[in-house]
Amino acid sequence: MGHDHDEHEKQDRDARLAEAVAMRGRGDREEARERLVALAARYPEDTEIAYQTAWAHDVLGLETEAVPHYERALAGGGTGDGGLDADDRRGALLGLGSTYRCLGRYEDAVALLTGAVEEFPDDGSLRTFLAMALYNTGRHHESTSLLLRLLAATSEDPSVRQYRRAIDHYAGDLDAIG
Repeated sequence: MGHDHDEHEKQDRDARLAEAVAMRGRGDREEARERLVALAARYPEDTEIAYQTAWAHDVLGLETEAVPHYERALAGGGTGDGGLDADDRRGALLGLGSTYRCLGRYEDAVALLTGAVEEFPDDGSLRTFLAMALYNTGRHHESTSLLLRLLAATSEDPSVRQYRRAIDHYAGDLDAIG
């Protein structure tokens, strides 16, 4: 009985999660949130459900309520630790960092997003949100430098591309003369 029961339980969990996510996709955000809250209560260790529940609160502007779900989603670590896959982990880090920032928890946002950028160095959105959080903590030089480096590395604007090396150089020392 044990194996069949576990398999049925997993199918039930997967179906309920997929239904709630589809519901949110159709615009039934409040009902999706309620279903995800119930699922999160039933599966408190499930990082994927925690992430989806955090997101469901976030899209409704319920940032404070989203935080514990984001934190639970990230507590599992990476995929090998029973945690989120890389894409969901990246999304949860961005979501929680942004949420901390919206709540005025700027130092928490900087700490979390700094670690996220180290973990996902190629993700420009994480660097952008880190730059905003750095600005909020008064670290304007670091914030501007980060954004200039990101602009130099990713812009397709021909006039920016033409000055890419100079922009990148000056991003290192904005107070330099000459």
